[in-house]
Amino acid sequence: MPHKNQHIVLIGAGNLATQLGLALYEQGYSIVQVYSRTIAAAQTLASQIKATATDNLAQLMPTANLYIYAIKDDALPEVINKVTIDYGIHVHTSGSVPMAVFEGKRTNFGVFYPLQTFKKEKRVDFQPIPIFLEASNKQTFDNLNDIAKTISKNVYNSNSEDRQILHLSAVFACNFTNHFYAIAGEVLKSTNLPFAVLLPLIREGVNKLETLTPKEAQTGPAVRNDQNIINNHLKLLKVYPEWQEIYQQITKNIQNYHNTKNE
Repeated sequence: MPHKNQHIVLIGAGNLATQLGLALYEQGYSIVQVYSRTIAAAQTLASQIKATATDNLAQLMPTANLYIYAIKDDALPEVINKVTIDYGIHVHTSGSVPMAVFEGKRTNFGVFYPLQTFKKEKRVDFQPIPIFLEASNKQTFDNLNDIAKTISKNVYNSNSEDRQILHLSAVFACNFTNHFYAIAGEVLKSTNLPFAVLLPLIREGVNKLETLTPKEAQTGPAVRNDQNIINNHLKLLKVYPEWQEIYQQITKNIQNYHNTKNE
């Protein structure tokens, strides 16, 4: 598929759709249409990439080269069933939904999964973001690969099984970690200190992973088996019983993983 002559339809106008749409548009791709359940959301994204907007799946352009389903995982089967177009290539952007969701409904299909956390409001540089591809046939894969390589330096061929494991790993590495940041911020509210005081610590923790494995980089009272500090932290968490339980479980898990509990 020639680069700038392709017509792309974005099905979805959320966080991922917005950032992916902008990245493709800036590389010269023609995003001809944006669909969202709410016309206002579709119009907001469409206005940024010179596309038309619709909230009606029956009004999708029937002859686009690429249809990108960037929507919630739970909505994919229903939306795929409602879209009756079998022209061009159809891909979803989910890390956890198998490519087989398209089988029997499309001829050329696949997965175009960028491994990153996205927000509409914050632009991201797509170049370092890994993109994981899967396709129903070699020609479709080659076409998706050509597109992916124009926006990212890290493009991989990954089957549905590996991608599901990757997505699980990403939930631990990003989503759960972010929740711990939220807890840390809530705990700090009992002081006059802002969350920003933790940012150098967070950055250094991540930077260490450039040269060390996570196991090698682990620090803190759990891995040191510093029971006095652990007990003191648990006392401070008595007013937050759910977080106290999390603290105990994570401490136990770290000690088991590092075999330090009885040292």
